[in-house]
Amino acid sequence: MAKSSALNGKLVTLMGGSGFLGNYVAQALLDRGARLRVASRHPERAYKLKPLANLGQLQFARCDATDRRSVEQAIEGADAVVNLIGSFDGNLKQLMGVSAGWMAEAAAANGAEAFVQVSAIARLPEEEETEIAYAEAKHLGEDLVREAFPNATILRPSLMFGKDDDFTTMFAQMIRWMPVLPVFGPDKELQLVYVDDVAEAVAVALEMPGTHGGKVFELGGPEKVTMLDLNRRIADAQRRSRSFIPMPDAVAGAFASLPGTPMGSDQWELLKQGNVASSDAPGFAELGIEPKPIGLFLDKWMVRYRKHGRFGDRALASGGV
Repeated sequence: MAKSSALNGKLVTLMGGSGFLGNYVAQALLDRGARLRVASRHPERAYKLKPLANLGQLQFARCDATDRRSVEQAIEGADAVVNLIGSFDGNLKQLMGVSAGWMAEAAAANGAEAFVQVSAIARLPEEEETEIAYAEAKHLGEDLVREAFPNATILRPSLMFGKDDDFTTMFAQMIRWMPVLPVFGPDKELQLVYVDDVAEAVAVALEMPGTHGGKVFELGGPEKVTMLDLNRRIADAQRRSRSFIPMPDAVAGAFASLPGTPMGSDQWELLKQGNVASSDAPGFAELGIEPKPIGLFLDKWMVRYRKHGRFGDRALASGGV
């Protein structure tokens, strides 16, 4: 049964809705009775949502965010719009900057009641000689959205974690197979945020644009952990003994500059800043949400990476190896 919500029956377009966060946002909105239009370059990736929707509640639109007409068609008739698009590849200025402005303009032209721009905690560098294309694109997108849709809500989540994320699962795989691992930015602080909590923040912002519109929220989890501590906690949850080698920043920077590595230069520059919410910015509390710590889930999620899986603890208890 759908929750009693102001979104019941409203048409919400999720731009970039077939990605990791989009899956959770869609579920939060479907649960509130909203009608969804998932717009994406590859909408078929969101077909797994079909069993969760009632008849006529969910539709899919193939959309190229770099084509203005395609963006306008995806937003036509929508009561609310959520922009979830984020990437470290391609023309970032266009994809996360200019295109976001197009979306806000189309939403305003259609008389949409609410617009949520999902940005990121990505500070612009203080040094003029340093460029972070990702951060610059995200900030451009925020500026253009506010210009076209002044009552838009801007959400800046920290690094998101979830059972199927790309971040913690990457470390989990490495820890599973490698007895000794390098750790880049070992002392950099992260305020990891549960993806379900971010999805709830999107839904709340859409439900109450009169209260939350025109504001910027920074969404961080309830605890701060360093990169080294995160790796150790994942290893502990896998019941594995691992050696971690903290890497100097110069080595990490050189590694990030190489092609084909799992961490690019922009990602390294952002990690160097740390990834925590500003203490003076509104956050989950102002949205009425209590964020959940990664420790609540880590032990359960790491079962599949343990030796013998869920039977590992039983083997140890009986003297097995």
